[in-house]
Amino acid sequence: MSKDDCRQIFKSGIGDSLGIGSQNISLFWKGRVALYAILKAIGIKEGDEIILPAFTCVVAVNPIIYLGARPVYVDIDPKTYNIDVKTLERLNVETLRKAKAILAQNTFGLSSDLDAIFEIAKKYDLFVIEDCAHGFGGFYKGMPNGTIADASFFSTQWNKPFSTGLGGIAVTRNPEIAERLRGMEETFIKPSIKDEMVLKTLFFVRDRLGTKLYWPMIKTYRWLSKNNLILGSSQGEELKRPVKPEGFEKGFSRVQAKKGRKELGRFDEILEHRKKVTTFYKKILLDMGIEPPYEPDYAVHTYLKFPLLVKDRMGFFKLAEKEKIELGDWFLSPIHPITKNFELWHYRWGENPVAEKISQHIVNLPTHLQIDEDYREKIAKFLKRNRRNIYSSFVNVRT
Repeated sequence: MSKDDCRQIFKSGIGDSLGIGSQNISLFWKGRVALYAILKAIGIKEGDEIILPAFTCVVAVNPIIYLGARPVYVDIDPKTYNIDVKTLERLNVETLRKAKAILAQNTFGLSSDLDAIFEIAKKYDLFVIEDCAHGFGGFYKGMPNGTIADASFFSTQWNKPFSTGLGGIAVTRNPEIAERLRGMEETFIKPSIKDEMVLKTLFFVRDRLGTKLYWPMIKTYRWLSKNNLILGSSQGEELKRPVKPEGFEKGFSRVQAKKGRKELGRFDEILEHRKKVTTFYKKILLDMGIEPPYEPDYAVHTYLKFPLLVKDRMGFFKLAEKEKIELGDWFLSPIHPITKNFELWHYRWGENPVAEKISQHIVNLPTHLQIDEDYREKIAKFLKRNRRNIYSSFVNVRT
């Protein structure tokens, strides 16, 4: 099967899942490349401003800056961890008039309050882009995440809803934007044979990674990525400064498409498993008198990660590592994983108090397929032993 045939079958599978035609889908090397392509396709240029939540990943901010535009951060709702629409409404009118787009994030798999965002966007003639890096499989008012706004992007990196190792998907119902995205999909550089071989190696290691090896493997993976010694989610230069790396504009490989077809074929199983694990976590928290994550009526939450708020996060991490409990750190700052030199990303500390406070207290429980019944019970016992370190409600860490 040719590379084009493999990619087309994968696109058709995504289209079937989202209820859209494959001509509305373009594939890229990473999710951030898909976002970059969308920004170019809607005409973002130097001096433009893009509004986004102050509880995001640096890889969603970098493409904005690569195009000479400026990110404008808005505080988050402490219940949903998504952009706070009331804070968005209170933005300076001049800022809203100068902006070109709003990035509406699906945090941990939960859609933003899109109708409220659309209302503001319409008033100021702004594009709305869904950041669905966490959101594949979720719904907003009965519509699949990623099919509602002017455009959206998904990530298929190894810890996303389904994985192609690395990968990005751009989606739009707008025929003009779709045509521009297809043009970039074809003209961006092609992944090399070396790229494909490294991806295959990552698949091999990841498929055989047990939860007991989580902590040593995640530390090794991040160190290798940071030092550009392996293909990782974030390369070293992306974390040091927002300067577009050489070879950033890259397309999608046959290896990714082949892996994606396989993963997409079992996505219903993956999603059902996440729901089962999530139901278990909710019951454990309720039994301990802890408020579970908020789920608004407008959305179906897929729980890529299950968020939890703790008082002493470093202490909680150390205990989890000691007991071989997998624990995530999304997001450890308003621009994860950046912890210094925020001004390089046009962020001023102190402007988004809710996001800043939550980023000092949030941890994430795993929901992936390797979390079996025995492991869930192990996590439950860990949570019960450390009940005093867990906040009973999100309200307690609001300010």
